[in-house]
Amino acid sequence: MEDSLENQKKPLYNELYTSYIQTIGDILEDVTTIQVSKKAVAELKEVKQYPRQTYTELILEMSKTFRAVQMQKNQYDEFLHKVQQKKMKELWDNKADEAWENA
Repeated sequence: MEDSLENQKKPLYNELYTSYIQTIGDILEDVTTIQVSKKAVAELKEVKQYPRQTYTELILEMSKTFRAVQMQKNQYDEFLHKVQQKKMKELWDNKADEAWENA
């Protein structure tokens, strides 16, 4: 009787083990290893929003923030360029200055 119970458990264990290995394999496929200095790791630890925040979550959040700042900076630069363009046209198209060039 015990032998038949053990034989029934083996397929279940094999199935669970196979499923576990496939799941681990799927998780590891999406993961890579990067090298960062110990100083960078210390900085990352200091800026964590909560203790159990993963480095992946932290880096993705930092990346999102950086992109938002870059977008704002680009918009600001474009605004300044347009304002400066108008002023430069005003300065360069000055008829009084052209009169001095031909004097």
